Amino acid sequence: MDDRIWIGVDVGTQSVKVLAVDDAGDVLGRGSHPLAGDRRGERHEQDPEQWWTATCGAARAAMRGLDPARVSGLAVDATSGTILLADAAGRPLTQGLMYDDARAAAQSERVNETGGEVWQRLGYQRMQPSWALPKLAWLCENNAIEDGLRLLHQPDLITWRLAGRQLPSDASHALKTGYDLLADRWPEDVFDRLGLPAAILPEVARPGTVIGAVCAGGAEATGIPAGTPIIAGMTDGCAAQLGGGALGDGAWNSVLGTTLVLKGVSDHLVRDPGGVVYCHRGPGDTWLPGGASSSGAGALSRRWRDADLEVLTERAAYRGPGAVVYPLAGERGERFPFAAPDLEPFTLGEIADDVDAFHGILTGLACVERLCFDYLDLLGAPTGGALTFTGGGASNRYWSQLRTDLLGRRVLVPEQAESAVGMAVLAATADGRSVAETAAAMVRIRSEIEPDAERHARLTDLYLQFVDHLHDRGRLPQPLTTHAYRRAEH
Repeated sequence: MDDRIWIGVDVGTQSVKVLAVDDAGDVLGRGSHPLAGDRRGERHEQDPEQWWTATCGAARAAMRGLDPARVSGLAVDATSGTILLADAAGRPLTQGLMYDDARAAAQSERVNETGGEVWQRLGYQRMQPSWALPKLAWLCENNAIEDGLRLLHQPDLITWRLAGRQLPSDASHALKTGYDLLADRWPEDVFDRLGLPAAILPEVARPGTVIGAVCAGGAEATGIPAGTPIIAGMTDGCAAQLGGGALGDGAWNSVLGTTLVLKGVSDHLVRDPGGVVYCHRGPGDTWLPGGASSSGAGALSRRWRDADLEVLTERAAYRGPGAVVYPLAGERGERFPFAAPDLEPFTLGEIADDVDAFHGILTGLACVERLCFDYLDLLGAPTGGALTFTGGGASNRYWSQLRTDLLGRRVLVPEQAESAVGMAVLAATADGRSVAETAAAMVRIRSEIEPDAERHARLTDLYLQFVDHLHDRGRLPQPLTTHAYRRAEH
């Protein structure tokens, strides 16, 4: 058993990461290659060809020195809602419209009017402009629809190149394109009414299904041996949840990368009249509720591209919390815990220098995270299980402690806090084991963080000021504001 190697590919916002992991959860090889994007106002694009180039570079690095005969499968995750159009040969015809690209506001209104009954049945009520289906409508309105045109989700380009032919999309990435997870099919009548030809839609497979194999050309480009099974993956947030081992009822994983993504486990479909929380299918009969914020560590890299963040962290830790800065990764727009396309970063309190600003962003993210949990609890999602931190932000110990203190609950940090681990776990289920069983064998907890009760009380005061500010400016409905205060009292 321990002789097998599973490959996890994580196509993120700033880089592609590839890990080679054995059955015991030991990382035997790793590779990373940077990505660059173009943000202009509400638009966020990347060149799809660089996704493949970066995957090849990262995979070759991860495979260096490994026995190819031991490689038993791979799975790919990517950002949720990122799409492009390609021709019948898989050549991109458009840029990749990224997960937080919000250009499709007009199209989202039409999508919600046309498919509202379906979206309500699926629990998320309405689609946001950054979701894939409104962006697909925008693409089709602004590009000639030719015979053979294909919709590709971000990982679909990678699996096509690996296999040398188009493979099915996974249902996880297809969710924001309107795939009906209850009926397990595309709602073709909705696409017909939107004027979108069903022929552009990919086939869809459930995550964990073997959908193809690496071909000779894919093997030559990546170093992953030909014949390696390709397993249908999941979105990056779900991948991090698997990698964190957060699979018990009421368990949650908080992924802090460029943006913040929360995913949990529920025994029922969680419905959100506000349309910011949505549910993926989980293992067995479970659901994976959660949401993706536009806030995150990207707020740091956007402001301090070349600064030494470790030095700033040390200085911020010495000074302690003060101001609160809303930590948007882009220029404007929030998706979760509330939808506000026009929201811009704001500051509560005084900022004297870079250290204050830096700590303000750390505190602001922790406030957003707590508000996400308050909203999930208001919706009736089970939130009392184990909580894990994953993503690049989890490597910052001070930030993790600050988040733990503000939440006031114990946190687990996995040894390998990366989405690519989750894809290695999912790939390993191809041998017939359950996801929970596989994760139990492959995921190890590195540390536990306990909250400081005194600091929790002080930070809660800051948090409630943050809630009041959002409520006073019409961003938060009264039920959520009241619920946040009620939970703070307990």
